[in-house]
Amino acid sequence: MNPVEALLEATTRYLTALDGVTEEQLREPSQLPGWTRGHVVAHIALNAHGFARALRGTRTGEPIPMYDSPEARNADIEERASGSRDELAAFNQMASLRLAGELRLMKALATIERLPGGVVLDAAQVVELRWREVEIHHADLDIGYLPSHWPTPFAAYLLETAADDRSQEVSLTLHARDIDKTVLVGKGGHGVAGSAGDLAWWLVGRGSGEGLTSTRPLPELGSWK
Repeated sequence: MNPVEALLEATTRYLTALDGVTEEQLREPSQLPGWTRGHVVAHIALNAHGFARALRGTRTGEPIPMYDSPEARNADIEERASGSRDELAAFNQMASLRLAGELRLMKALATIERLPGGVVLDAAQVVELRWREVEIHHADLDIGYLPSHWPTPFAAYLLETAADDRSQEVSLTLHARDIDKTVLVGKGGHGVAGSAGDLAWWLVGRGSGEGLTSTRPLPELGSWK
C-alpha cells in the first residue's frame, strides 16, 4: 500500500468513527489535557484545511501558510470546537475531501510554510505528517480506537520516528514484540518491551506506559511535537 492509500484508509476510519460520536461526547474530555473531543475534532479538520490551502498556494503561485499565526490557529480551534456535532462532522468531511484533491494535484518539489516565516516543509512530507495527525488524534478522542488498532505499518513507522525524536532526551532499547523489532533510542539503554503501538503511544507523550514492561522505572518524557 502506498502512503496516499494508507492516509485515505486512515481518514475513512476516522470519519466513519466520527459519525457515531454524539453531541454529549464532543463536550467531554479527550486524552489531550485541556481539550475536549470537540477541540480534537476541530484541530483534525483545521489541519487538513491548512495543508489544503498551503498546497493550493503552491499551484497558484501565491504562497499561503497553513496557519496565519499561532494565535489565529488556537482561536480557530476554540471557535470550531464549540460548533454542533453536525457542523464539525461536515467541516471534517469537507476539509478531508479538499486535501485529498490537493494531494492528487500536488507538485512534489514544492515547499510550504506552517506559519509565516516559520518551518519550511517539502510538499511531499504532507502525506506523512497528515497520516500521523489522523491516526494519533483518532486515538486521542478516546472513543474506542486504540494504538493496538493502528495498522502495523503505521505503528512501526511511528515507533521509529518517535524513537529518533526522543534520542536527545533519553537512551533506551525498545523491543516491539508483535513485530519482533528492536529499536534504539539514543545510544540504547535499559530495555522496554511492548507492542509497537503501545511503545509508540508512550513515546509520543500519551498514557503512562500501559502495556509496557521495563527493566527499570520508565523515564518521564517531555511533550512531543
